Amino acid sequence: MTVETVTTQPEWRKAIDALPSTPNNIPAFFLAHGSPFLAFPESEAHTHGRLGSYSGPAGPLANFLKDFGPALLKKYEPKGIVVFSAHWETVGTRLVTDYGDENPLLMDYYGFQPSMYRLKFKSKGDSKLSQRIVQLYHEAGQSARTTSKLEARGEDGRGFEGPGLDHGVFVPFKLMFGEELPGVPIVQVSIDSSLSPEKNWALGKAVAKLREEGILIISGGLTFHNLRDFASFSPITCKPIHREFDRAIFDAVTMLDTDKRKEGMVNLTRHPGFRASHPREEHFVPLYVAAGAGEGGDVRVVTSLYGAPTFAFGV
Repeated sequence: MTVETVTTQPEWRKAIDALPSTPNNIPAFFLAHGSPFLAFPESEAHTHGRLGSYSGPAGPLANFLKDFGPALLKKYEPKGIVVFSAHWETVGTRLVTDYGDENPLLMDYYGFQPSMYRLKFKSKGDSKLSQRIVQLYHEAGQSARTTSKLEARGEDGRGFEGPGLDHGVFVPFKLMFGEELPGVPIVQVSIDSSLSPEKNWALGKAVAKLREEGILIISGGLTFHNLRDFASFSPITCKPIHREFDRAIFDAVTMLDTDKRKEGMVNLTRHPGFRASHPREEHFVPLYVAAGAGEGGDVRVVTSLYGAPTFAFGV
């Protein structure tokens, strides 16, 4: 299947508009959640060179997210959002946030300027939705439970442990939805720390019914995440092996036959360029969560930005 390039604003707006408006069968999305650079003041983006220009607040991903969020709300009118992130993984048991009237933020990054620890994104949880997610995991034979504000789930950049949505959620959501999303509850679910493609595919598949219940499923990660090689993050500085892996991702994800698609996607972890792009798999496996949640349907490329694509599964 030939994949059209979707890297400019007119191209991704056309792709977003072409998504079917199906509030009773919402696609599951793999979303490039970007990095904390997205939340930098635009005046400081240049301080990190080409990486800051491409991945920062004035770069193409930031501009895409600003278009994508409002379009999702308008097209699907979701009753809630269930989100998975590369930055929250647990062994065996899925943890499901149940944070009540306001979701706290876990600013789980280090070494940034003070303003980065004052970012705001106000949203609420939904106990009923949290319990429904746990129920679906139990029905699928998987272990799951809720976690409240009283239980720490990680450490923030100031060394304090606490609960909260991590930066793989609130940084892109702040661009997508603004500093406040009052009408649509958000529940976060942990990915499986085995980092197995099959296990993470299965945990997405377990909650696929939510799509028919008006719930938007978003799984956030990146198709390139090698902090030992910052050149790999930019299409200008990446190596040929990174380009080859990028092409392999699109070749696998866009296969028309669903069985061959799954086989091709699982085999991506054995591609020669995989380890050059992911010393550890945590940013890649959210792709499998989204694919599992949208298993059996068609796939649309919403944007094909290098290292930061967005795919719609189950269209």
